[in-house]
Amino acid sequence: MTLSITLIIIIITSLVSFSAMGNARMMEELIFYPPLVKRGQWYRFFSCGLIHADLGHLIFNMLSLYLFGIGTKVETPAGSFYTGVESQFTGLFGDKGKFIYLGMYLLALAFSILPTYAKHKNDYHYRSLGASGAVSAVVFAGILFNPMQGIGLFFIPIFIAGFIFGALYLLISQMMERKGGDHINHSAHIFGALFGVAFTVIICKFVGQFDIIQYFIDQIKGANPKDFIHFGY
Repeated sequence: MTLSITLIIIIITSLVSFSAMGNARMMEELIFYPPLVKRGQWYRFFSCGLIHADLGHLIFNMLSLYLFGIGTKVETPAGSFYTGVESQFTGLFGDKGKFIYLGMYLLALAFSILPTYAKHKNDYHYRSLGASGAVSAVVFAGILFNPMQGIGLFFIPIFIAGFIFGALYLLISQMMERKGGDHINHSAHIFGALFGVAFTVIICKFVGQFDIIQYFIDQIKGANPKDFIHFGY
């Protein structure tokens, strides 16, 4: 497998995150801190996606990005391909698909945290970090392309069709955002996911002349309801 945009993002994010975990000054330079953003440090909309709170946070985000950005390898008589969003974009848009994919990721980083900035721009005690907003955009773009792909929690042999998982994810994230108190920026997850859907729909329709919404609906309508939820690996 060639070095894809997804792998490049994972490598750079992992290297920067590891470095920042042992360097408090570096962490403070990159973290999303609304008052400093208000003073002109707009780069923090993007730099905060390069750092993570701990190893578990980093692994979860980068593994999710790998699974949905690259996907699984499928062998066909015509050759092999990967099911991930990056490959889907390349298939639709040719070589420029990689740059469109990278653009979606970077824009999602900033867009997903805009509501956070609006809410906390005068809060000197608030900080946020992690690539969750951009990763959510990739996950939900992946759900658009493969709504019947089974998605489950790690190490739990229960898989839910992607379109159901996505709806539950947004519902639970909204509930957790209202509840608060867990130090997780659920707002970034929600707005990142919505951005991923909107970006993919618009770019497919106006650049690729591909009606992904109809494609999404047709896959669900043609599926066996037994495949909506299944057990076992």
